[in-house]
Amino acid sequence: MIFAQESAGSPIFTWLVLGGFLLFFYFLLIRPQRKRARQQQELVANLNLGDQVQTIGGIMGQVRSVEEDSVVIELEYGSIRIAKRAIASKQAVEG
Repeated sequence: MIFAQESAGSPIFTWLVLGGFLLFFYFLLIRPQRKRARQQQELVANLNLGDQVQTIGGIMGQVRSVEEDSVVIELEYGSIRIAKRAIASKQAVEG
């Protein structure tokens, strides 16, 4: 009778594949997420009075007051206070 030998494979190949997956996920998921978080922190830190902003909910207005963790935005018909982290982007001033 001939028995088939089971080969465990090379442990070096296993580690290379695992390392490849880790690098793939780092460059595909982790690194872009960190970059976006850094950009959001810079955006929030550089808010000034009079900036035109858009929130993550799509509300657009002009910054009237900046506090430690919140911003007052002037809308067409009134104003609202929102968390700084809810600011999605600065808009170009039309004029």
